[in-house]
Amino acid sequence: MPSQKLPRSFSNLAWSNLAAQSAEQLSLAAAPLVAVLALNAGPGEVGVLAAIQTLPFLLLSLPLGVVADRMPRRWIMLFGETLRFVSLLALMLLMLASSPNIAALSVLGFIGAVGTVGFSVAAPGMVASMVRREDLAQANSRVELARSAAYAAGPAIAGAIVSWVGTSTVFGLATALSATAIALLLRLANPPAAPIGKKRNVLHEVAEGAAFVMGSALLRPILATGVIFNVSWFVLQAGYVPYAIHRLQLSPGAVGTTLSCYGVGMLAGAFCTSRIVRRIPLGRAIQLGPVAGVFAIASLAATLLLPSEWLAAICFFLMGAGPMVWTITTTTLRQNMTPDGMLGRVSAVFLTANTGARPLGALLGGLVGATWGESACIVVALAGFLIQAAVILFSEVASLRESDGRLGQRPAP
Repeated sequence: MPSQKLPRSFSNLAWSNLAAQSAEQLSLAAAPLVAVLALNAGPGEVGVLAAIQTLPFLLLSLPLGVVADRMPRRWIMLFGETLRFVSLLALMLLMLASSPNIAALSVLGFIGAVGTVGFSVAAPGMVASMVRREDLAQANSRVELARSAAYAAGPAIAGAIVSWVGTSTVFGLATALSATAIALLLRLANPPAAPIGKKRNVLHEVAEGAAFVMGSALLRPILATGVIFNVSWFVLQAGYVPYAIHRLQLSPGAVGTTLSCYGVGMLAGAFCTSRIVRRIPLGRAIQLGPVAGVFAIASLAATLLLPSEWLAAICFFLMGAGPMVWTITTTTLRQNMTPDGMLGRVSAVFLTANTGARPLGALLGGLVGATWGESACIVVALAGFLIQAAVILFSEVASLRESDGRLGQRPAP
């Protein structure tokens, strides 16, 4: 996976990330299918399930970000992946016992998400400690390629297995992949945590990271755009599976195929990012993601008038491609701008804001869907995507350019 320019040890991290992301995507794709098909859940129940599964990002990202600046990051990633393994194993046993219910799916999803939070807040610092500053963009591209591959294959595989074999097999495969991720993490060296001096009050350290983000004219609009994007994205997701099954008349396999186009788009975006930033200013490359989100939701909104599996597939492809360029460029910018001893906390601020917005979006989507139907979720999401694009298009990010061959540096005044 990594090129020869990156250290050999980085390959274990990249492959571990691929296994962990694949396990997560298989379980995330299977859970709403189980809820709709086995439990006859509607948008309200699916929205609650998604909200509980993402709640740890809102509650735990900031404190775990402080931990990531104090402790060896490999330990945190191992702890997180072990939690995910336990939750997936329990889900597999639940399916084998033929006793699924929304409460169990939600609780076990919550436990697995706690593990995902730990893995996610430690990973950017782990990457930064393993590669040179000038190679960060390339390393981030490799990490995001792994995530993209998981998004591309996970939903399609989950949908196919649910249709042909059963949900217990999906969770069994996810459990095996999580175990593989743990084994690969055990092979990593354990770089020390960045020194942060004398330990202070946790709230003070969290506030310091938040102040750094909010004080930056570049990071602040990026944070705001991400929050609005994620709320809108989860409003859409709360209604999409019921909408696709009931309104578009898609089979579980077809639903999985449309969702997998998100991962295909992510792959395309990850492959193209380095070429894009060589051809256009970095600020414009960052803005591509939010603009692509507008075109994506517009194509899905068109299915309200013209039901089409192809339009749904285009939506998820664009929703993956543009935001992937956004993820790589903004992550690299953040790593270059942030002092090493604050990287865990700053990453946690973004993780809290972006993924913590998801339960809010899921609950909003569930409320909208339960009150006005699945189609209303698409209309509300369309409004949100228009707002997030406006925020980034009219920010100072537009003036950001590449400097001295490195991403993440502001132009000289």
